[in-house]
Amino acid sequence: MPLFLCRVLLPGLLALAVGANAAAAPKPSTAKPRKPAVRSDHAPDAVTYGSRPDVVAFADDTALTLGLDREQVRAALAEARYLPSVARLIMPPPAGTAKNWRAYRARFVDAERVRAGAAFWDAHRRWLDAANARYGVPPEIVVGIIGVETYYGRLMGNFRVLDALATLAFDFPPGRKDRSEFFRRELQQLLLLADRDGVPAAAIRGSYAGAIGLGQFMPGSILRFAVDGDGDQRIDLRDDPADVVASIAHFLAVHGWQPGLPTHFAVKPPVDTADRATLLAPDIVPSFSAAQFAERGAVLDDAGRMHAGALALIELQNGDAAPSHIAGTRNFYALTRYNWSSYYALAVIELGRAVREARELRDAREARAPAAPGPVMPPPAEPAASSPR
Repeated sequence: MPLFLCRVLLPGLLALAVGANAAAAPKPSTAKPRKPAVRSDHAPDAVTYGSRPDVVAFADDTALTLGLDREQVRAALAEARYLPSVARLIMPPPAGTAKNWRAYRARFVDAERVRAGAAFWDAHRRWLDAANARYGVPPEIVVGIIGVETYYGRLMGNFRVLDALATLAFDFPPGRKDRSEFFRRELQQLLLLADRDGVPAAAIRGSYAGAIGLGQFMPGSILRFAVDGDGDQRIDLRDDPADVVASIAHFLAVHGWQPGLPTHFAVKPPVDTADRATLLAPDIVPSFSAAQFAERGAVLDDAGRMHAGALALIELQNGDAAPSHIAGTRNFYALTRYNWSSYYALAVIELGRAVREARELRDAREARAPAAPGPVMPPPAEPAASSPR
């Protein structure tokens, strides 16, 4: 081809080639990355958190915000792995599952758990009494919480909290309200807790939701509310009941527990649906006086009518049967700050009461029992005869 034709045609041919290649190249995807499918915890890892750009960015931001060493935070998160069972367990019950207070109560208030609670109370009465004296929280409330939360240490969870929180922070499962931001904050608090205590984050064990120890405190709650109950200069919520008892009582005190105040009163709800709806509208937040209850047709028991503080009409469903109702006080509301559920709070109260009554009954039986006969003493020995001289 003549040189002048090359100069004329070549630029055009190159342009056509570039255009054809551009048309053939795939366009960048704008789709969001898909969450990992649920699979066995023992399957090969599909998610390596340490190499994900969003996790690396989270690590760097956490280190900067909390004043931690960046490389140590990166290294800790590089050990985290996705747990499919955590993604399954965090899901709500299937749609259409009716709440049932009586069935819920039966899970936690049974003879075996009551016996375990009495044994726990007997073993740790010193710390329960000390927490009551310091924070005004009765032993039965603390005993009820530990019994509902972990069956007095039998069910504390054996998940690596690092894995559980990473799974819920970075791959929160679809199908329920997204709480990934909450779990990101708790993951940061776990890293801060591990740094404070000088332990690897991967060594801390707990529930599938990241709760730790006998009282199931989240990492952030440990840092804010856990206290040293026995003065040994360390806080251990897994193996030191003194710290557990004091920390639970301290948590409730900070969240408004009032010494000597009942948690709730018996009540008959209004018959009129509009009045009932008005009293139920604030849910578990105490918002009405006893007089306002009466104005709306709610019938309180004698103690409830004398109560000077605010009350909440609380409804607990019983499946297909009629619902149950109580009038909750500020102390009932304080219990729901530990776990945001009226079913949970009432189960704690009723388990603690059952344990207290079982101990009182046992002590009364022992007090009535005749004293065991003492050892039979042999008759005094005859004086020895003097030997002849």
